[in-house]
Amino acid sequence: MRAARAQLEIATQNLANASTDGFRKALARVALTEGGLAVSERQSYEQGAVRTTGRRFDLALLGEGAFRVGEGLTREGAFARDRDGFLVDDRGRRLHGTRGVLRVSEDARIEPEGTVREGGRVVDRIPLPHGTRILAGALETSTVNPIGETLAILTAQRAFETAQKTLLAIDASREKAANDVARVQ
Repeated sequence: MRAARAQLEIATQNLANASTDGFRKALARVALTEGGLAVSERQSYEQGAVRTTGRRFDLALLGEGAFRVGEGLTREGAFARDRDGFLVDDRGRRLHGTRGVLRVSEDARIEPEGTVREGGRVVDRIPLPHGTRILAGALETSTVNPIGETLAILTAQRAFETAQKTLLAIDASREKAANDVARVQ
């Protein structure tokens, strides 16, 4: 029952983020252990589809890695320039380059290798893992398939119900055995 519940939680979390840009779904792995079925969770490294927005500071990552914003990391690349010139995400967290918080003019341009240019001058660089590129004017969509996650939820729910019925049958059998033994004596 715990394994079915863990699978259900992973699938519902994925489904809740089906429309979150840059979200990578979690994968449930079920293994038979000495203590019964155990579910572990790991993140998918599948690349999400790219959706063109045309906005200058929307950045899609093509490959591994994440943007450093505030104290965290994210693949959601919907950035906007605030009134002080900092690139911020929808939570107000500032995007970091190699030189610290990234501050740009309205005419700044971000190149595929992460170089940030104003005019012809390089002002900073967004750190990227080897082989990763940035596509400006686009966002990476979620890797969640809503239909697949809905099926995973139904499967987990049925597994939970089956385990529950099995436990009820075992309990009824034990109760009958206890009562029948008492009558014989």
